[in-house]
Amino acid sequence: MFFMISKRGQVAIFIIIAIIIVAGVIVYFLVKDRTSYSNIPSEFQPVEDYFLSCIEDIVRNGKDVMGTQGGYIEPPNFDPGSDFMPFSSQLNFYGWPVPYWYYKSGVNIIKEQVPSKDDMEEELNKYIQDRVGDCDFGDFVVEGFIVEREEGVRVQTDIGVNQIFVNLNAPINVNRGEESVRIEEHEVQLDTKFGKFYDLAVDIYDYEKEEMFLENYAVDVLRLYAPVDGFEIQCSPLIWAFNEVVDEVKQGLSGNMQAIRLTGDYYDDSHDYFVQDLRSDEAVRFLYDPSWPTRIEVWPSDSGILIAEPVGTQEGLGILGFCYVPYHYVYDLNYPVLVQIYDEAELFQFPVAVIIDKNRPREALPATEVRDATTELCKYRNSRMEVYTYDTGLNPVEADISFKCISDSCYIGKTQISGSDAKLSENFPQCVNGHVVAKAEGYVNKKHQVSTNVDGQVVDIVLDKIYDIGLNLKLDGRDSDSMAVIYFQSEDYSATVSWPQQRSISLAQGDYNVTVYVYQNSSLKLEGYTTEKCTDVPREGLLGMFGLTTEKCFDISVPDQIVSMSLSGGGKTQEYIVDTNLRDYSVIEISVESMPKPTTLEELQDNYNLFEYKRVYVEYK
Repeated sequence: MFFMISKRGQVAIFIIIAIIIVAGVIVYFLVKDRTSYSNIPSEFQPVEDYFLSCIEDIVRNGKDVMGTQGGYIEPPNFDPGSDFMPFSSQLNFYGWPVPYWYYKSGVNIIKEQVPSKDDMEEELNKYIQDRVGDCDFGDFVVEGFIVEREEGVRVQTDIGVNQIFVNLNAPINVNRGEESVRIEEHEVQLDTKFGKFYDLAVDIYDYEKEEMFLENYAVDVLRLYAPVDGFEIQCSPLIWAFNEVVDEVKQGLSGNMQAIRLTGDYYDDSHDYFVQDLRSDEAVRFLYDPSWPTRIEVWPSDSGILIAEPVGTQEGLGILGFCYVPYHYVYDLNYPVLVQIYDEAELFQFPVAVIIDKNRPREALPATEVRDATTELCKYRNSRMEVYTYDTGLNPVEADISFKCISDSCYIGKTQISGSDAKLSENFPQCVNGHVVAKAEGYVNKKHQVSTNVDGQVVDIVLDKIYDIGLNLKLDGRDSDSMAVIYFQSEDYSATVSWPQQRSISLAQGDYNVTVYVYQNSSLKLEGYTTEKCTDVPREGLLGMFGLTTEKCFDISVPDQIVSMSLSGGGKTQEYIVDTNLRDYSVIEISVESMPKPTTLEELQDNYNLFEYKRVYVEYK
């Protein structure tokens, strides 16, 4: 009995000790938190509160841009489409460049652009770092505060499911009278569904890659809205106008894509056919606009007309007593679908290309894990290298430095100005013929090829500054307000101006191909025409049953068309623009010659032929 009482007493003592330890830990952290908070005297707290609110606004704006642009603040390098494949690397969504997560390039290569959370956090870090200096403490000056910033801002973000956490090291010194405080660390927590929306977006993307449900719907739309295969009992040929088939398919795609749903309760009712076996507790929609880049081709076709000839009208087959028209058409169909995850306050969207090849969906692809992907390239940095960045006058320029090896890329750091240099000394991954990429606001991105398998290398990168300069267009020696499109295209940088709405341009030093198209209002009418298509059909009565035929012709009409704008001037040239031209002059004057106003289709074609030999003259004023 004594033994049992002693053992219980020992257990009670251990419990009491455990309670004391837990209570001590709690008190420690409470005191620690209060001590940290008390480092900011109450009279200075409004300054810090404002700064935190400003940072929160920057974070919110950054994540909104990423949500609209498929997880990117700065979209990947633009990859144009082609006549064969209409997709560029981005979908123009009401002016927003939204990078495709899956598409086929203009040279028919499958590409993916799914950002990882690491990628998004890195972009958000830079976005905050670049804009935190915009927080204006001017309103506190009238209250007697003096706020001074220190150089060197470091940002660390963490995208959670329902929050974005930001730790900002941006020292500020606040003085008022005899009192002062120095605040180094600033922490912000933004409540947002961004991380949750992104995770759901990746789930939808992987589901589409594996199940190809968008392609399967597309095949069904083709069979419902276009002639694919089948037959009809009749003795006359079946005729379809290809442009009408295309319009029908586009309208069918638009309506059917919007009807797709995921399993969930974010909608009132939906036909089972349109519900996919992927659960979502957030609203999701799938969009296709007929105006978006779309490629539809069909075989066989004859000058824009699909014609299926009847069987049973040929000699020797009339004994069948009936005719039928079999048809089989093969389609290539490529179009974009924009996936949107949204609520009343937030949006995350990304586009994918839907590809039907010869009436069949593309092959399924394996799912990809990108949520927390860190490339192997970035894990092993063991080659020391120094990078210096300058402008063309060899003045130091602070720039963000990343390293690219084949298709992998990782952020290294930022060059910092010290004396007459902007320098970064850091470890780089080892790679043969990799590229050091320098990016600075207001300058053209520049890359430098280097093999980092040798330690201790030094890389100097000269960045070309981008200047805003006025633009003037002269047509036949006189100032012109005619509508024109002006292109400046170089290997590293390009700019386009729509004249006369835009009268300035941003350019950097470089060798440019300058192209100018001048247009004028036109009432050029392309006359409609009627073409005759003839085929043999069975004769009426008994003669037809024995295979005798007669020729029957059909009229196919193409309506009139109006060309509202016609090419009336312009030309081409090559111009090397140096830094001093952009710095020392205020206007680039472009001079071109006019061409005859076309009144026929042949004359319009003559203008395009003449355009190839017309010169553009560039002067600086």
